[in-house]
Formats: sequence, structure tokens, C-alpha cells
Amino acid sequence: MNKASEWVDQFPWLEMLSSLSIVIAIAFILYFVTKRIVVAGLRKLITRLPFANNDIFAQHSVIRRIANIVPAIFIMNAITTVPHLSEKFVQFVQMGAQAWIFFTIALSISELLNIFNLVYQRNPKSHNKPIKGYLQLVKLIVFIVCALMILGTFLKKDVFTLLAGFGAMAAVLMLVFQNTILSLVASVQISSYDMIRIGDWIEMPSLGADGTVIDMSLHTVKVQNFDKTYTTIPTNRLVTDTFKNWRGMSESQCRRIKRSIYIDQRSIHFLNDAEFNKLKQFLVLQQYLDKKSQELSEWNATIEDLRNQRRLTNLGTFRAYVMHYLRQHAGIAHDQTLLVRQLQPTPEGLPLEVYAFTNTTVWAEYEDIQSDIFDHLLAIIEEFGLRAYQAPSGADFSEWVPVKHAHLDSPTI
Repeated sequence: MNKASEWVDQFPWLEMLSSLSIVIAIAFILYFVTKRIVVAGLRKLITRLPFANNDIFAQHSVIRRIANIVPAIFIMNAITTVPHLSEKFVQFVQMGAQAWIFFTIALSISELLNIFNLVYQRNPKSHNKPIKGYLQLVKLIVFIVCALMILGTFLKKDVFTLLAGFGAMAAVLMLVFQNTILSLVASVQISSYDMIRIGDWIEMPSLGADGTVIDMSLHTVKVQNFDKTYTTIPTNRLVTDTFKNWRGMSESQCRRIKRSIYIDQRSIHFLNDAEFNKLKQFLVLQQYLDKKSQELSEWNATIEDLRNQRRLTNLGTFRAYVMHYLRQHAGIAHDQTLLVRQLQPTPEGLPLEVYAFTNTTVWAEYEDIQSDIFDHLLAIIEEFGLRAYQAPSGADFSEWVPVKHAHLDSPTI
């Protein structure tokens, strides 16, 4: 036994390596036992709890990260038992193990916050009050504290001493974290005033955003546009810039139609008897025409000059027809505003605007209802002696040019 001790004393590096190998081996064994047995057992125990969710705990395992602390604690204490190591090396290993413990705890807290956010998102009220931005702020604070503790460990100084030293750097820190501070203030304002929720359709032309909000974080709001592209909007821009939120349209379950037909003003005229009898065949116009005829007869009975008497116009009758048609349309919300009005005449004609609301907000159904209405109106407008305005095309000029040439080639009288 004495000979073995003497032989070992002759090779101190061998004793150091063997002891260090034993420490590392035991650390690996502790890591394996903790991860395979303790962590697995705790995970099965947690998944049996009524509030636990297997999918969430499978994606974010806090216990697995905490298990990394066990070998670090062992190494930090066992490294002092290894012979022939310099004091500086032992201190460096201990500080590294302690820094690893701090970093692992910070990661575990971050994973715990992720789990809390996922559980909160399963609540229907989470769409109105997202908390992801606030949790990201907590993560930022946790990692800042972790970095200070690691720095204090290697510098052998207290965290509060470091914070006192950083007090002089407050202006620099404010500049570095300017975007974070602005985003935090914007997040509080957005949440307080309920400006945006996940699932809202927003339109922000200045940044090319026109789609559905799918994610809200501390610094950015992610929008999926209708062309399946993504636009990332800085959170503070939603407070400083103008944008449109279509949530009111979705909540009201109706969507506005505001479209005009441009009438050729040369086609507007008074109705004659033949046109009056023809239009009276429309069932939706019979009551209107009878009422207007009686009203005009009573008015005109008091007017001796025939030139000053009132008469029905084809445009007024067409407006009445459109109004009655919309009131009977199955796709129109009859409890909302319904107007058929004339706008200011333009060089392109007289705009006749339909202002109504569909009883659905589904995009495809809305477009079908709107197209169906104007298909019918454009097809029936000629029955009233009206013409829709259209700028002359090549076909129109091709029909007009030969007539003009024939007139120019005719002999002069």
C-alpha cells in the first residue's frame, strides 16, 4: 500500500486526472439519473393533474432544464476535492458552474412563461387581452438580471454594486432600449384602449398591411395579408400612425356596399304614356307609379300652365325600382341603412349610388351578392330608357369613322 502511495506521489498529474475523471463521470451519472428517472417521474405526475396539458408540457419542459442544475451543483462542490489543481482554476470552474446555474434558471423561467402564455391563449378572452408582450418584457428583465449576476460572479462583486455603477449609464441604457420602452408604452395603450386583437382585420397602407392579425408581441405585430404574405408592424407604429380596423364590420355581421352606376345624362327624360304603361307591368313599381300618378295629378290640377306641371322621369322611376329591388333582396340587411341616391354629376355621367349592407361578412358571399345586384341593374337599365356611361372604345370609333368619311366624300352642293 505504501509502495502504491509512493508511486502515485511520483506522478501527481495522474492523480489529478484520475480524480477529475471521477468527478466528471459522477456528474454525468447524476445528469442521467436526474433526467431519466427523476424528470420522467415528475413529468408523469404532472400530466396526471387535471389542469395539465400533455402537448404544452411536451413542447416546453421546465423540469428538463432544471435537471441541468444538478451536475453543475455537484461539480461546483466536488472540484475542491481534486488534488493538485491551482486555486485560480478551481475558482474559475466554480464561477463557471455558478454562471451555468444562473443561466439555466433564467431559461427555466422563460419556458415557464411560455407555458403560461400557451395556457392563457386557450382562454377565449385571450384574443381581447393578449399578454405575450408583457411576458416578453418579464423575460427581458429576467435575462438582464441573469447577465448581471453572471457578470458579478466573474467580477466577484454584488449585483447591487453593479447596478449602482450602471446608474451613470442610464442615458446610454435608455438609448439602447429605446425601442423596447416605446413598444412597452404602445402595448399598454393598445391593450387599454382595445385597439387591436388577434384575429382582427386591419388595413395599414403606409406599411403595406392588409390582412388578419395573427400574433402580437412586445416589439412587433404580425399580419397575414390576403395574398398570404406577412407584414411585421412595429408596435409603436400602431399608436403613432393611422390604420383601419374592420372589427366593427365583423361584429355587426354586415358589410357595406357603396358602388355607383354612371348614367348617361342624355338618356334622362320624362316618361311618356307608352313607357309609363310598360313600366307599370313591373310588380314592384305598380304601387309606386299609382301613388306618384295620384300625387302629380293633384299637384298639376292647381297648375294652369302645362309647361310648369310635374311629370315622372325615367331616372326617378329607376331609383324607385332599385330601392324596391334591394328591399326584397335576400342578401341585404334590412335593419341597416339603405339608400339609392344621386351624386354630383361628373364628365363621366350622373352617378347613381347604391348604399346598402349585406347580411354576411364572408368575403366570397359578399362579392357574390354585390355582383348579383349590379348584374341585374346593368341588364335592366335599358328597360327604363336609360344608358350606362362608357368611354368610347375602338369599336365605337370604327363604327363612326366610315360614316364621317362618307360625309366628307359626298359632292358639295
